[in-house]
Amino acid sequence: MPSSSHLATPPQSADLVLAQRIAAGDQAALKTLMRRHNQTLFRTARSILRDDFAAEEVVQEAYLLAYRSLHDFRGEAKLSTWLIRIVVNLAIRRKHRQNRDGALFADVTETSHEEVGDMDGSHSRTPEAAAANSELRRLLESHIDRLPDLYREVFVLRAVEELSVEETAAALELAEATVRTRYFRARHLLSAGLAKDIDIAVGDAFAFAGSRCDRIVAVVLDRLQQQTA
Repeated sequence: MPSSSHLATPPQSADLVLAQRIAAGDQAALKTLMRRHNQTLFRTARSILRDDFAAEEVVQEAYLLAYRSLHDFRGEAKLSTWLIRIVVNLAIRRKHRQNRDGALFADVTETSHEEVGDMDGSHSRTPEAAAANSELRRLLESHIDRLPDLYREVFVLRAVEELSVEETAAALELAEATVRTRYFRARHLLSAGLAKDIDIAVGDAFAFAGSRCDRIVAVVLDRLQQQTA
């Protein structure tokens, strides 16, 4: 008798079926896709833009772009990785427009004293904040927001979303060694700023409220309806 692992549908196969259903106009499948990936994509966009509203807009645009391209999805990669890649590209493009005079995402070979100094700032922990997980979470979020861009993206995908090194490397189009290095440096910077183990509340960082999830789904469906009307 075959084992249950042999009977399970491979993730890529399930992704391909879902993509084909959406490409055929299945709105229920589209809703399933969005609710399944909303949080990861929002966190990814926010890690680049550091703005909730801008991150929502990018996620909406990413779904619309993906919807128009799903007929080309062949399942060679995970659907989540493909969607993250779209979000990353859109978010970077948007940030470039907002910072035309700055050179973004420059490769940094070592952590500078200036970077560590930026993480110190005036947001040091108070005993009250340390005693309450919600306060600690907000403090952690503020320190994550102040990480250098190239570290913050890796940290959010690896620590907050718990993607593997391989998945993060594929999503951001980085070498796996680069992902490991940037993740290590991000943790070092956060530790220097927080002076505490960052794992206490990292799973709840940038909590994805149900209303935001509902809003993204509603906006995407409404825009698709307008386009096909």
